[in-house]
Amino acid sequence: MHPTLAQAVVVLETKALWDKFHEQGTEMIVTKTGRRMFPTFQVRIGGLDPQATYIMMMDFVPVDDKRYRYAFHNSSWVVAGKADPISPPRIHVHPDSPAPGANWMKQIILFDKLKLTNNQLDENGHIILNSMHRYQPRFHIVYLPPKNNSLDENEHSSHFRTFIFPETSFTAVTAYQNQRVTQLKIVSNPFAKGFRDDGTNDVTAGSMGMSQMSQESQARMKQHNAQQHHHHH
Repeated sequence: MHPTLAQAVVVLETKALWDKFHEQGTEMIVTKTGRRMFPTFQVRIGGLDPQATYIMMMDFVPVDDKRYRYAFHNSSWVVAGKADPISPPRIHVHPDSPAPGANWMKQIILFDKLKLTNNQLDENGHIILNSMHRYQPRFHIVYLPPKNNSLDENEHSSHFRTFIFPETSFTAVTAYQNQRVTQLKIVSNPFAKGFRDDGTNDVTAGSMGMSQMSQESQARMKQHNAQQHHHHH
């Protein structure tokens, strides 16, 4: 391994939240247009060479070669058959890449632009997953050598390093299957607050997008505040 990667340390942020989901069996929504993950994959990094240049990226690998279904009568996932054929795996490069180690180490690295889709023909660069299949996110640090590194004696060593957090694995779904996962998403996702306040039932909260609601609920709040404000004067 290249020495610029040898000391790298990666810590998963919001690990307690991931653990909570993992206990229930995490589900991530995939849509035709692409959906952001919740929890968001985010890490903190140490041990990089502050001056060296790195690219941060993620990909998603199948956990096994099976397709699943959710058995509602006993609230558990069961194997439904062999996995569907997969699209060539895609890589999501963090938009701040490439950047010096110093930059990467001074803040949380947030993969909040990454979107999951079940559209096999997606042309937006989203991560393509099969619904009802299980995936393991992987995080990669890639060292980008300077242009003139013909003198680098580590030239043939590996220029990337992979970190895997098993508690971030999930089943891709088009709608939440396990009611407990739905509840946990609503309780812990700030973008889902609109639902709890206005009495919308949990099922629609789960199957509706978390992202578009945030705008709706913010607009509602603004409107509400404006009206309240108006009455006082």
